Amino acid sequence: MAIELVNHVYREGEGVPVVLMNAYPVDHRMWDVCAKALADFADLDDVPPFPIWAPDMAGSGQSPVPSAEDSGPRLANGAYTEALDRLADAYVDLMKSAGYAQAIWVGLSMGGYVAMDIQRRHPETVAGLALCDTMAASDGVGGEPRLAMADAAEQTNSVEPVMHFAKPSDGDSTVKKSPEFIATMTQWISEQDPAGLAWRQRMTYGRPDMGKVPETITAPTAVVSGELDPTSNPSVMRPLADRIAGATFTAIPDCGHFSAVEHPDTVARALLALVRRVQDQD
Repeated sequence: MAIELVNHVYREGEGVPVVLMNAYPVDHRMWDVCAKALADFADLDDVPPFPIWAPDMAGSGQSPVPSAEDSGPRLANGAYTEALDRLADAYVDLMKSAGYAQAIWVGLSMGGYVAMDIQRRHPETVAGLALCDTMAASDGVGGEPRLAMADAAEQTNSVEPVMHFAKPSDGDSTVKKSPEFIATMTQWISEQDPAGLAWRQRMTYGRPDMGKVPETITAPTAVVSGELDPTSNPSVMRPLADRIAGATFTAIPDCGHFSAVEHPDTVARALLALVRRVQDQD
């Protein structure tokens, strides 16, 4: 057995697929508007249609929660030490089973950890890379709240322990404070499986250290950061971009952590520029 991913195809096309990997605690729907904008901008620029996918990350949306066997070794604190590697392998297997040898891997936040691990484990599959509001370093000592959140979701069998992701703070972006964003995020989170929410946090806590991965990236890379992101703002993301040869960097004003949801057009333009760079190399 292996981790199962349910794919969502926004568009068919020629060339390498753009594979969008979602953030926590939502599913592939966070890419809906951004993916349409990417396709629309490509059409306006007369770029031939290319495939755009967004699989639900394991334990989110329609993708099932991996079994204990498929998740691999588990520490006493509940963290899975091989689950991210197995998840990265599952994305690569999905791509290969569709007949592709490479993809443009796009990850936001937790999705960025997957993208980084694909680079670490399967660099030959990376035609291009987009790292949005994420980081290369592991949590270290600061990761314990992930396990507390996982325990709470399992013990209460509810999404309430992660519902704060839909609630804005004083320093948040205009979009995140809007009733529309709050309602959308609340709905997306409310439709998640509490067991899947817990699994994704245990997987992330146990992930390998990827601090040295950026220097290994040779494919065209785009780094995107919301200026109001509390954890992955330009003070974190610009130095990351500087460590990747030839990476482009996009800072988005009045934007928080969920850049592809808050400013989908801006992220879509950065992704289209990345697609064109990849195509120019062919």
